[in-house]
Amino acid sequence: MEVDGFVSRRASAETPGVDSRVAGAAAGAEIRWLGGRILDASGGFVGSLSPRMTAEQDFAPVHRAPPEAPSSVEPDIDYEGLPQGVPASTHMLAGSVAGIMEHCLMYPIDCVKTRMQSLHPEPGARYRNVMDALRQIVQTEGVWRPIRGVNVLAVGAGPAHALYFACYEKIKFSLSDAIHPGTNSHFANGVAGCMATVLHDAIMNPAEVVKQRMQMFNSPYRSVLDCVGSLLRREGPAAFYRSYTTQLTMNVPFQALHFMTYEYLQELLNPHRQYNPSSHVVSGALAGALAAAATTPLDVCKTLLNTQEAQAIHVIQAEATTAGGAVGAAAASSRHISGLGDACRTVYRNGGMPAFFKGVQARVIYQMPSTAISWSVYEFFKYVITKRQHERLLRGDRDGDK
Repeated sequence: MEVDGFVSRRASAETPGVDSRVAGAAAGAEIRWLGGRILDASGGFVGSLSPRMTAEQDFAPVHRAPPEAPSSVEPDIDYEGLPQGVPASTHMLAGSVAGIMEHCLMYPIDCVKTRMQSLHPEPGARYRNVMDALRQIVQTEGVWRPIRGVNVLAVGAGPAHALYFACYEKIKFSLSDAIHPGTNSHFANGVAGCMATVLHDAIMNPAEVVKQRMQMFNSPYRSVLDCVGSLLRREGPAAFYRSYTTQLTMNVPFQALHFMTYEYLQELLNPHRQYNPSSHVVSGALAGALAAAATTPLDVCKTLLNTQEAQAIHVIQAEATTAGGAVGAAAASSRHISGLGDACRTVYRNGGMPAFFKGVQARVIYQMPSTAISWSVYEFFKYVITKRQHERLLRGDRDGDK
């Protein structure tokens, strides 16, 4: 009888035709017997054997598609959303490693940015551009000077970024499902970035204060512990959070713009959301550059609040003394710059509108590779962790079939 162009023929079990067909299938894969059907190891249907009263067997060859690609080809893994049930510690581990690498690798550029945002730089700390700054710092202050204070940043960046990415992923998926189930919501991405930033900055702000104090030209602190102790004695615990609200004011729009731009670029460059390192690098770099340029004025104010630059405070004290006489002099003697409004006024008095964009070049140069590194490392860890979960599930399914 003719079926799909193939003819079913009767042959005995010893017929060479049957043996050759079965052996041919067995040569490339293990043969399994299941209910009168012959299957290869991948589950493909090779043929069937129906028992007879005689020694003969019916062999019904069935046409089947060519075998799947060799097992060396990786299966398509949906890594964008980690497997269901993966604990938050997975995101926290990936985020922690990403944050530490991001800040530590780009720390010398961050040091240059801090100095270039000084409102009244000393003669030895006036630089034409980022490379000129690095060259001068190394020549005049030593090769290790650009990374002084990196240890406190590494200690702060680990837990800060762990909470940051874990919170971001949780809120992003929960809110996206609530707004548009099964789709990516830019609004959800922005809200998730903002909420994650609140946790991140609460941990990171004290580390930022110590780091920037040690990055300044002629910093008087011998070490991180010396800086922490001096701040506690002279300015009290409030010094570590004097710029917190300003940092939030800067980072909330920064991260909202950053995440929305990154997700938008991913939709353009990587619409299937597969693991694609080049798309993560490009999307992260462009998103970081745009967000950094837009929020530079707030970053200048944050740097001023963290460093309490002596020359800028001296200018404000002189103005207060002139305007208020003895009362103004008494108030100015113990003055600290506090709050975003005070910082904005101080920046404007010391340099006008151009002062709000001091160090914008260094900030963009810092953020582009920084965010590219952060996203690349984070997406890589997500991919590796998801791949291992996927392989464990496959092994469990195979063991269950045995």
